[in-house]
Formats: sequence, structure tokens, C-alpha cells
Amino acid sequence: MGVFVFLPLILPLTAWPVARLAEQHLHPRTATRLLTGVAVVMAVCSTVCLGLLMVVGTAQLPGNPLPDGWSDPEVRAAVPYDEVAGKAAIPALLAVASACGRALWRHGRTRRRAHRALAGVRGREVAVLPDETPYAYALPGTGTGADTYRHRHRHRHRNRHRDRERERGRVRVRGRVVVTTALLSRLGPAERRALFAHERAHLEAGHHRFLLAVRLAARANPFLRPLRTAVSYTTERWADEEAARAVGDRRAVAVAIGRAALVSRDTPGPGPAPAATLASFAARSGPGPGPVPRRVAALLGPAPAVRSWPSVFTGVGLAAWTAAVGTAVSAMSSANSAVTMILILHAATPL
Repeated sequence: MGVFVFLPLILPLTAWPVARLAEQHLHPRTATRLLTGVAVVMAVCSTVCLGLLMVVGTAQLPGNPLPDGWSDPEVRAAVPYDEVAGKAAIPALLAVASACGRALWRHGRTRRRAHRALAGVRGREVAVLPDETPYAYALPGTGTGADTYRHRHRHRHRNRHRDRERERGRVRVRGRVVVTTALLSRLGPAERRALFAHERAHLEAGHHRFLLAVRLAARANPFLRPLRTAVSYTTERWADEEAARAVGDRRAVAVAIGRAALVSRDTPGPGPAPAATLASFAARSGPGPGPVPRRVAALLGPAPAVRSWPSVFTGVGLAAWTAAVGTAVSAMSSANSAVTMILILHAATPL
């Protein structure tokens, strides 16, 4: 196993330049999927390696419940600097588990609170709140991200299914677009259509899943935080492009984004807008949805080319292939370390 057990812990550093190039040069949909996949695989690999190191560290503690053979010199020799690395991995893995568990708990709590707050608001797909604070966000339902929009014409079957689910106590909540009267009053008709198309794009594509995945990955390995920021931006750009395609006017979407950002920034308030507390898991990550001027500039330019994978002979293609190779090396290193450690522990375990 050797030093390969440590590689997945530091290989996420190779994804830093890739995140910047991907969000600038790849289609937002491709960049989102690529960066999310890279982040999840690298986070899983680094967590597996921490677990292997923790086994070695725990086996050295007196009174541990593990078999005595797991603390043999042959097992400890499989990990370089086993005494330091093994003991350090114990609090590190506990911190990872605590951070991921806390993120999931906050995600579920925020989502439940948002749905409860909107339970009495009229509107099946759009909920308009009488609020003087201008904001809008996409609140995913409790089913799959696109259930609300892909099956609109199956009303009869869906109603019968909903009745059965209600009897069993499992009622799916529809995804909704939430917007306040303050924001609607500051937008024109074309800008309102662009706003609704943008937020619906978040629901249809299930962007909250990508954001939750990279958030958990960043909790598992802090080196993956740049990928979380990049995916936060690319999901917004993805929704921008879908809105521009639905509306048919890229300039109207750009104006709507710029005006909504200016209105939200210039509106005084005693605290954070509800969008920052109720829907941060749905369409945002961190302090904001991404640099608004960059999004506006991208919409004022031509639509990005849709390519499944860039050529290796371009700068962005080289970066993408570097990310793929780094992810593959991380996965192979963690798999090699896991298999080697399992074989060693199996051999050291008394029958």
C-alpha cells in the first residue's frame, strides 16, 4: 500500500485550476456534471483512505475492540508513519462524519421549514409572497426534481396515486417557484418570464442535488471547496441558458438577472433575506449565486457550444482530461489501498 494511501488526500489539489477553466470554457451543463462527479469521487476516495488509516490507528489503542492481530507489525508496516497517521486519522474521520451529518441535517430542516411556511400559500407551481423584500428562489419538492414538470398531462393517474399516498401518510410535495411581490413589481413582463424560466430550470434539472453533493464533498475534503464554488456558479449559468432558450431572448434574461441583483442589493433590511435562509440549498451556495457581471456578460454574448467532451488539444480540454486522470488515479489509489489493507487484515485475523 505504501504512500498510495495518502494520494487521495492531496489529489483534490489538482482540481483547483480545472474548476476555473471548466466554468469559463465548458458548457454550464457539462461543467456542472464534470465538476460534481470529480468532487464526489475524490471525496469518497479520501474518506476511504481516512478509514483505512483509522483502522491502523485504532488497533494501536489499548482496550480497542478490534482483533489483536490487527496491531501486528506486519499490519502497521503497510502504512508509512503508521503511529502518527493512524492516530491523526481518528479525529479527522470523526470531523468528516460530523460535518457531513450536520450539513444533511441542516439541509433537511431548511427544506421542511420552507415547505411548512408555504403550505397555506396559493399556487401550485408559483408561490407569490406579499413581502417588501425582493427575492426569488426555487424550492424543490419531496419527489424527484423533474416530477412536477415532466408529467403534467398525467393528472388522472397522478390524482389516484396521490390519494393512495395520502392514505399511507406519504404525500409528495411539489416543487415550487417562490417570488415576492416586491421583486415582481420591479420587473417588466419580459423580465418576469425570464425570472420564472430561470427558477423553473433549477427545478427541472435538479440543481439542488448537484449543490448538495459538492457541499458534502467539500465537508469531506476541504481541498474540494473551489469545486463547490465553481458548481454554484455553473448551475446558475445552466439555469440562465435554459431560461434564454425558453424565453428566446438572451438580453431579456440578462436584464432580469442584473435588475434583480441590483434591487436585492439596494434594499435595506434588518437581516438576511428569506432566500438566503430558506433556499440556500436549492439554488445557491455560499454568499451568492456567483458573479452576476460574468453571468450578464455571458448572456449578452453568443450561446455556448454544447459539446459532450472537449478536445485534448485545447486548453480546456487538457484541463478536463487532467481532472479525469487525477480522479482516476485517486480512485485507483484508494481501491488499491483498500484491497491491500483488507487482505492484510484478513491474513492477520485469527480463525
